Amino acid sequence: MSLLNPSTRILRGLGPQLRSTKCLRTTQRLTRPSSRSLTSKPPTTQEPRKSLDPITLHRLEVERLAYYKRRSYYAAAGFVFGMIAIYITATSVPLDPPQNTTSSSSITSTSNPIIKPTKLDSGRRPDDPLVVLGRERKVVVQKLGEEPEEKVDVVETGTSTVPTFPRILDFYDDEREAVGNGLGPGVVDDRLVEYQLVGLGIRTVSFLGIQVYVVGMYVATDDIAALQQGLIRKIDPVASTLVAGEKENLKGRLYDPEEGTRIWSSILRESGVRTLLRIVPTRNTDFHHLRDGWVRSITAKAVADKEQYGDEAFGAAVQEFKALFNRGSVPKQKELLLSRDKKGKLAVWYDDGKNGAQRLGDVADERISRAVWLNYLAGKTVASEGARKSIVEGVMEFVERPVGTVATQVV
Repeated sequence: MSLLNPSTRILRGLGPQLRSTKCLRTTQRLTRPSSRSLTSKPPTTQEPRKSLDPITLHRLEVERLAYYKRRSYYAAAGFVFGMIAIYITATSVPLDPPQNTTSSSSITSTSNPIIKPTKLDSGRRPDDPLVVLGRERKVVVQKLGEEPEEKVDVVETGTSTVPTFPRILDFYDDEREAVGNGLGPGVVDDRLVEYQLVGLGIRTVSFLGIQVYVVGMYVATDDIAALQQGLIRKIDPVASTLVAGEKENLKGRLYDPEEGTRIWSSILRESGVRTLLRIVPTRNTDFHHLRDGWVRSITAKAVADKEQYGDEAFGAAVQEFKALFNRGSVPKQKELLLSRDKKGKLAVWYDDGKNGAQRLGDVADERISRAVWLNYLAGKTVASEGARKSIVEGVMEFVERPVGTVATQVV
């Protein structure tokens, strides 16, 4: 018999029910949704952005401007140093000419049979043409009370690479036609013709002023009177010389792009003046580079005046001119000579300093030589402004003297 009281036995019998009821209540309490979790918002860590005050904005603006200013300084310095490097490279680094570009096989090729080597020493063959390019003539200068002194008659060019040009040049083209009295065979006059320097200048390219060559214009001494008369007649048809005001008028017209072109075109076409263009490179170059510059000027004149230059014959003459320069390199200080005879025929000579002067060929159409000469004499832009100015100043000395008196003063 159990000694427990009745109340104790009742509670012990209700124990499992009470434990299950407690667990049920506990489970329901844990799974009951919280009203606070349904209504409250999740906490945020981002604080509201504060507006910048004017002082801070001003400081930021100053820093930004300083940054871009520094960048502009760096860019400008880089540009300047880059241009200096290009200039030093272009003017100081020698460009070696390609090897075997002017070999004897290419000179005597059948594509250009008119090239004839010329020897100027004692070993010259009798059938070789005689030509002297760039001879420096010596003159005797005597001052009062001093011994006579022999000096070379040259003109300074303004560049150390090609320091001087001869004032007087003796030359003749070996392709002259034989003349005679009809009773016997014609005789070719092979006497050298004296040419006098009118003006010279330096050809430069790009805004850096890179020197390419020195060009000088020569006129035959015997034809100076015809040049004088042609220039004077443009101002006064009956005068034999020009006074100061007339000289300034002529000078202004020669510098005018349109008037200068008309005056020089008329003189070259009608006066029969024999002239030379002597070209000596100041840096290593090639025939193609020189040719392209002349072809561009010829093409520009053909486009501007199709009536005079627009026929097929002129186009064929341009191709002949281009074919003359299908060659290799032209080292610095070597001489290229372009001659224009009384009829306007263009002949090209080249002296490489080894084989003597060589005749590269000719172009009979006088419009080709006239267009090349006008590239240095007249127009809105010329190949060498220094050469045009020097030539204009040179012819001003001609027109201030009576016609026919300049040639007699050349020594």
